[in-house]
Amino acid sequence: MSARATGVGSMPGEDFPESLRTVLGSLPDLPHLPELPGRGAVADLGGRTLATITDLGFDLQPAGWRLTDAPGVDHRRARSLLAQDLDVLEEQAQGWTGRFKVQLAGPLTLASLVEKPRGDKVLADHGARRDLAQALAEGARGHLADVRRRLPGAELVVQVDEPALPFVLGGAVPTASGFGRHRSVGPPEASQALEWFVEAAGEALVVAHCCAADAPVPLLRGAGAGAVSVDLDVLPARAYDEVATVLDEGGQLFLGVVRSAGRQAPTTRAVVERVRRFLDMLGYDLEEVADRLVLTPACGLAGATPAYAREALRVLAEAAGELG
Repeated sequence: MSARATGVGSMPGEDFPESLRTVLGSLPDLPHLPELPGRGAVADLGGRTLATITDLGFDLQPAGWRLTDAPGVDHRRARSLLAQDLDVLEEQAQGWTGRFKVQLAGPLTLASLVEKPRGDKVLADHGARRDLAQALAEGARGHLADVRRRLPGAELVVQVDEPALPFVLGGAVPTASGFGRHRSVGPPEASQALEWFVEAAGEALVVAHCCAADAPVPLLRGAGAGAVSVDLDVLPARAYDEVATVLDEGGQLFLGVVRSAGRQAPTTRAVVERVRRFLDMLGYDLEEVADRLVLTPACGLAGATPAYAREALRVLAEAAGELG
């Protein structure tokens, strides 16, 4: 069985139906629900994730999203936009029976993005972090149920995006003033917040994505993620053993092997050889693990041109097919 290919999440432009057609046509083994940050904050990773949360209210302020007593106009707009996108998905992917991936921000990254009602990040308050993480878990449960209703034959995969997790664990997230740093969140609390998300995902495969150089792979796996997604460009050699352990334990590995923007995408042959060399360094034969490999861009493609994004997805799909 060959490897698969998918996108991390974001795509360039503002035309959702066209982006979805591109994804469905380019990634037949594991397409994903595109995010289009070009439509504004209500449609990027944070806005789309908050759109799934019904237990809490949010509003968009000049400094970003903030907790409120009731959903503000931008929160309602984000919900409406997500519902419209899911309607388009139902129309374009009618009868889909393969795997299909959706993406949501993880609880720690979300806590570093959203402010409390009186300012400063949710990250600064233990109770607020807990409430947001639990509301996110319920939001994820409801979102997956919505997608299942539209794609009843699909095998769902949910990606929990945690780009800020290493900074949260390391106490490196700036305070609102910019002069200080929030206290670090301990691994046990971070793991519990992720466990709530994994539990809410039910039967869906959970992919924990962190494109930072110091992605905490053992913590992500320990929280129950069935797959880990990393950027090969920044992954340090010291983390190779941690990544190999994912495969040793029967987990899946999503490898970011094509840069997210540029003038020209790498060739299919270059991507295939790169993956083979990496597996060689881990001590694996391709035949042992091909069916547990998924090739992705290094990160989202929102900053790329539409032409580059299409080419990158094409190369990934071809490379995955050759890694069989």
